[in-house]
Amino acid sequence: MDLKTKINEYITKNRSKAIELLQDLVREKSVSGNEASAQTIVTNYLQNLGLEIDKWEPSIDELNKSSYFISERSSFKNSPNIVATLKGIGNGRSIILNGHIDVVPEGEISSWDCQPYSGVIVGNRLYGRGTTDMKGGNVAALLAIEAIKKSKIRLKGDVYFQSVIEEESGGAGTLAAILRGYVADAVLIPEPTKTKIFPKQQGSIWFRINVKGKVAHGGTKYEGVSAIEKSILVINHINQLEKVRNLRLLDDPLYKNVPIPIPINIGKIKGGTWPSSVSDLVTLEGRLGVSPNEKIEEAKLELQKWLKTLSLIDDWFTEHPVEVEFFGASWLPGSIDLQHPFMESLKKSFQQVYNKEPIIEASPWGTDGGLFTQVKQIPTIVFGPGETKVAHYPNEYIDLDEMFRCAEVIANTLLDWCGVVE
Repeated sequence: MDLKTKINEYITKNRSKAIELLQDLVREKSVSGNEASAQTIVTNYLQNLGLEIDKWEPSIDELNKSSYFISERSSFKNSPNIVATLKGIGNGRSIILNGHIDVVPEGEISSWDCQPYSGVIVGNRLYGRGTTDMKGGNVAALLAIEAIKKSKIRLKGDVYFQSVIEEESGGAGTLAAILRGYVADAVLIPEPTKTKIFPKQQGSIWFRINVKGKVAHGGTKYEGVSAIEKSILVINHINQLEKVRNLRLLDDPLYKNVPIPIPINIGKIKGGTWPSSVSDLVTLEGRLGVSPNEKIEEAKLELQKWLKTLSLIDDWFTEHPVEVEFFGASWLPGSIDLQHPFMESLKKSFQQVYNKEPIIEASPWGTDGGLFTQVKQIPTIVFGPGETKVAHYPNEYIDLDEMFRCAEVIANTLLDWCGVVE
């Protein structure tokens, strides 16, 4: 029996156990600051598998030494990172399988058809917060490692499985693992791509803009200047910048199916103090998309310079320029050469499982992958089960058949990339 057939048979025979693992993980509400119980489940699984385990709570002091660190938390106590190692015998290429354990909050429970942390199965779908983003991908990676180890297949290169915290808030968990010394020849992140291969991913950063006006009584509004009306000009001006930035990616074939490759989104508006008063201040908060081959600092500078040209549209902004600041979370962009051997390895493994060519696109969102490519220049690809359209939404689910096929693709990639002892 060839090795890939052994992998397929093992995964097929162990579906129920993997489903139970995913249900156990989904039933733990592992939002930021509450990851410990879910990480205990991961730890117990890894211990039973006999892997070397490194479990630690990231140090704020150590992270603060890195310019890439962004977090609003003052401590990661009771929020441990986990890295498990499947040791190879040597003379092979290594790989990191990186997944985050944290999930976004469930939102309004009445919007769900089932309890958000139930892990209920309907047909071939398992429902619950984190199923797609990204506990299903984590289970696929774990099952791939288990299939290799339990099938007594020995790899040449090392495999590192990382279950990290804080991805949803800017990547502190992955950064902590990098600073701890974990590097490899390649990284695979099983985020929900609907089994598409993403060799490029955009980055992003949050921004805040203050638009000034002049207060006056609503009955004599002509004596004031409405910050609300001026903010409409600002938003329209930003929309023009979005068009300019996206024209640069018009000829990139990986973005042909993405309507707006690097959006600039205004997600929050706050302004005014009284219905009968002219508003003298409006605050806009949004997300600035960053191109895969662009530095975040370059994107920041372009937004700052663009906003300075508002005075060419309205003289008000000459004496009252808008103020922009960058805050909160950010995700670094990243990309890998389409001809890289790791790309070829993953494509070949996909073809072996699905009997068709993979769809290769650019990611419409960011992941922790940008940290690997920019901090350590490690080639990184995003590929996994699940759909982005249900991530962060009510009734989030994962297709179980897809999860198991992805597990098989990942396992085959490990065999090919790391090398096998005959």
